[in-house]
Amino acid sequence: MADSQIQLEGTLILADPSLRDGFFNRSVILLASHSADEGAHGLILNQPTGHDVGDFLKDEAFSHLARIPVYVGGPVSREQLTFSAFWWNPHDGLHWQLRLPAHEAIERSKQPGIIVRAFVGYSGWTAGQLESELRRESWIPAKPHPTLFGKEHNDRLWTEILGDLSPYHRILAEAPENPGKN
Repeated sequence: MADSQIQLEGTLILADPSLRDGFFNRSVILLASHSADEGAHGLILNQPTGHDVGDFLKDEAFSHLARIPVYVGGPVSREQLTFSAFWWNPHDGLHWQLRLPAHEAIERSKQPGIIVRAFVGYSGWTAGQLESELRRESWIPAKPHPTLFGKEHNDRLWTEILGDLSPYHRILAEAPENPGKN
């Protein structure tokens, strides 16, 4: 299949264990958009900052968002805090809305079945860059599962998703991060 025919929007990409650059090490990224001609962008789902929105937005107007966890979405525009909503539709899979204004994030957070998260930064690729990284096997594509947002989104998420792909991937997932220190 030619690169221009690859459609990865809505796919998870997991960092290959060899991708140990520090920032994307063992990351799980939801590709929110993808086009071979325009590039791709997404959010790292498993890099919690250890902070909640209330640590950053103290105004009473944001009190309903105060307990929402903040994640590092990627290395681009890390000076901005944005909200995103995620939900699963049993008929057609994972849905999301990115860059929600605070008032819409509040409304979405009140709706059953919708998960609202806050992110600093996002992950982005220029035209052809992600395809090149996929050819080098830097990323492992995976379909999102209905239980995705029922899991803890921390360093274990990568291990769980990768381990469920196949017996080979389970071995990769369970291997020590640095086998040379074993």
